[in-house]
Amino acid sequence: MERTTLAAGSLAVARDVIVAGDLALPLDADVVVVPTAAAFTGAARAAVAVADALSDVDARVEAIMVGDRASANEPYFARRVGEADVVVLCDGSALHARSSWRDTAVGAAIERAGLVVAIGSVASVLGEVMIDPRGGAPTTGLGYRPGVVLTVPAPPTQLARTRGLLRATETLVVVGPQGAVLGEDGRWRVVRRDVVVTRGDEASAL
Repeated sequence: MERTTLAAGSLAVARDVIVAGDLALPLDADVVVVPTAAAFTGAARAAVAVADALSDVDARVEAIMVGDRASANEPYFARRVGEADVVVLCDGSALHARSSWRDTAVGAAIERAGLVVAIGSVASVLGEVMIDPRGGAPTTGLGYRPGVVLTVPAPPTQLARTRGLLRATETLVVVGPQGAVLGEDGRWRVVRRDVVVTRGDEASAL
């Protein structure tokens, strides 16, 4: 099954991409919101924000309160993620999302999902390589979506460290607040221009 992933720098940009038709949703789309990364800053508030952003889109939105590893193994939550036409992953702590989803039923359902919309820093957990936000070093991601290393803007010295630590064959994609990239079975393209792509120290393209 084809797997499509939108990594957007903000919820507003994700909505813009959907409304503009750059990412087509099924009619009356079943949208499931997973606010795990926002567990420390307000999961319910993050889920409501997604529902509000999609209020004029032809979609039915349900949030599932997956906040930790225990809830990520709840059969109902995993089933809802597996059934959904669209899975929206809220912004927040990427490290918490990674630890909560790794080797869980919900994590496996996210990996299999046909269409994932990842907001902000949470997109960084999806690849085989994740950039640790605490210092910029590459670490192990969840491996749900291959092809690129996704991250968010950081101080220039930290990004330089990140690029120096990545392998020369790895493509780093820095998605800014107004940026977005779309991946389809490992093939990625820029759909909103606040995106910087590098391989090693050299500018590159998707």
